[in-house]
Amino acid sequence: MIADRFASDSPRMIRLDETTSTNTALAAMPDARHGTVVITDCQTAGRGQRGNSWEAAPGLNVTMSILLEPRSITAAGQFAVSEIVALGVANIISLLARPDDRITVKWPNDIYAGDRKIAGILIENTLAGNRIIKSIAGIGVNINQPRFESDAPNPVSLLQLTGIEQHIPTVADLIAREILSLADLYDTPSRLQQLHEQYISMLWRRDGFHPYIDTATGRRFSAAIADVAPTGHITLIDESTSHRHTYAFKEVQAVID
Repeated sequence: MIADRFASDSPRMIRLDETTSTNTALAAMPDARHGTVVITDCQTAGRGQRGNSWEAAPGLNVTMSILLEPRSITAAGQFAVSEIVALGVANIISLLARPDDRITVKWPNDIYAGDRKIAGILIENTLAGNRIIKSIAGIGVNINQPRFESDAPNPVSLLQLTGIEQHIPTVADLIAREILSLADLYDTPSRLQQLHEQYISMLWRRDGFHPYIDTATGRRFSAAIADVAPTGHITLIDESTSHRHTYAFKEVQAVID
């Protein structure tokens, strides 16, 4: 659901023709504050989670980073920042896609249309003790790219889904405003559980049992999502044993047949 009120802070958009990484560029700006956004037409060394690369044809997709300065989210509960950003991106893609495109959040924070990846997010937090000083969220959204050349297994763009070209700066502005609105709404201890419930409701494969692989052992098994912890760890219920097991990112992999 799109946030029902505007953020108290509007995004400050900084456009770069080209940069290695919008996250790196934004982190190097000493005057950047909450709501600062860096957007580029061409990112030459874009990064995904844990060193993965991100394919984005220049000028055809949203490639951006936004800086957030959480007020109430602690270092121990920093996954709430990821939930805010993932929901913000998913909400805007849902607005632009068709209802039957089934926009969801694949744990921890990829955005899927059906079983195909339409957006990726990389969160980099700066911590001081038990506080988050700042969070930089790098966001890549496949918008107008007609085809993909890399060996990524399942990419898709909004153009491929709808046949409609979008205005990239407008989409980036919508995403930034939605993220800031959600941050304003949920960055308070009394509403973090509501944020978590919204995130769980948007999860890809949140219902039923689905195939996974334990990356440490190679064992393939069927499981259902039980919960995602404030640390970002996911708990799965093994269908064959009914046992629960908790995994960190990349310790378990969803299987897409």
